[in-house]
Amino acid sequence: MALPVPLPRAPMPSEGGCAFWYEHELGWATAAGPPVALLTGLRFDVLELPADAGAAVLRRIGAAGTGPVALAAGRMRLLVAAGGADELPGLLDWLEWGGVALDLTAVGAGGRMTAPEPPGRPRGPTGAAPGGTVGGRPGAEQGAAVWLRPPEPGREVEPTLPALTHFGHGPGGSAGLGDRGGGVPDLVRLVDTAATECHRVRLLRGESTGTKSQPLAFS
Repeated sequence: MALPVPLPRAPMPSEGGCAFWYEHELGWATAAGPPVALLTGLRFDVLELPADAGAAVLRRIGAAGTGPVALAAGRMRLLVAAGGADELPGLLDWLEWGGVALDLTAVGAGGRMTAPEPPGRPRGPTGAAPGGTVGGRPGAEQGAAVWLRPPEPGREVEPTLPALTHFGHGPGGSAGLGDRGGGVPDLVRLVDTAATECHRVRLLRGESTGTKSQPLAFS
């Protein structure tokens, strides 16, 4: 009788590898690559926008108003609280950005983002980020995923992530996401600022906004 052949096991993250760092230093779930990916919707969701719009957001809000931030292939990825991706359409409507063509998207439950190389590790040749506005980051000019504001090993990421707070009530006046406060970055402010800068970038590029009567809003 022929014995059944066991199915191959998924490869374990090698010690010192990219996936090992995320899983053991941060406790984040990964998917095998290449490239290694981070699973969204578990510890965090992601807001994604053009790099030049994202650079303007970082200048306006500052480090205290965002969580970890990554850059890949001309797109900036801002980590927000899990569940934030589901809130984005309603927030844009509530902030009167509904119907405006914005290059602003979110990745939540069931999604993934390319894992940037852990900070401090050797990468490719140094190059400037798009427009030189977010500081040169090795590999950025080749589209490699890099951290602009990396997560900190040994520190829970959730308290650093923008979420709906007491002062950032969502549609219908509901604070949502556990009504978090106490210094948590405000998701409403982040989304409004991101929408403003995405709209500004589209206007500067001469692209159609889809709603020509919509005025340019400023936070």
